[in-house]
Amino acid sequence: MGDSFGTRLRAGLDKRGPLCVGIDPHPQLLHAWGLDDSPAGLERFCHTVVDAAADVAAVAKPQSAFFERWGSRGIAVLERLLSDLREAGVLTVLDVKRGDIPSTMAAYAEAYLDEGSPLACDAITVHPYLGFGSLSGAIASAVGNDAGLFVLARTSNPEAAELQDLVADRILDSVAATNAAGASHEPLGPVGVVLGATLPSIGYPLERLHGPVLVPGVGAQGASPADVARLFAPVRHAVVPSVSRAVLTDPARLRERVTTYRDELAALLS
Repeated sequence: MGDSFGTRLRAGLDKRGPLCVGIDPHPQLLHAWGLDDSPAGLERFCHTVVDAAADVAAVAKPQSAFFERWGSRGIAVLERLLSDLREAGVLTVLDVKRGDIPSTMAAYAEAYLDEGSPLACDAITVHPYLGFGSLSGAIASAVGNDAGLFVLARTSNPEAAELQDLVADRILDSVAATNAAGASHEPLGPVGVVLGATLPSIGYPLERLHGPVLVPGVGAQGASPADVARLFAPVRHAVVPSVSRAVLTDPARLRERVTTYRDELAALLS
């Protein structure tokens, strides 16, 4: 890929604005669009999203589960989607939330981050709940392939608090240390974090991270662009707010809603 993930991400956000479009083609949404819940409906959905938003969004985040449920036929649609987004200049974050022992994580990383893989993307989501050290293989692969990782720290779903509140700061410390060890990665390190926009506060000095912050929860989960600006003011240059259901509800207004969220976030985070 040449440039580091952080360099490509920074350039994409500067050019197109701070927005990640979540691509979550669950059965109810396919039906709401008048599409069959089938690989053909899934493919039509993806084509529509790419046609409407690929030139106005910096980042897209397909949710792998909604493709995996169709086995090889769904994975084939995901491969085409990633290729189409790449050709359109959109950075891709595949939401797979993988986490396992180092050797297994290295294999996951080969599947998603190796430039020669059919499922190659710019970054993936991972979890550290087998210990942060278990991500070492994925971190090495990300660095070697000029790709990135987003480590779950404190997510936007309500169930997260009982576990994640206990360990979020330690995860953030580990991410900060990882990026500091590879300080040549500019302007952002290859390891980012996931922090929900629905949180009441952060309480951690996020400027230590030197990595991007993927921020779900905007829109249908209740957080607003103003919440993003309030919570992440110290690292507004590194924030990647993610919106999915709020822009995907109506295919006829998809482009309009993506543009509206993008412009409001850009104004608040400038």
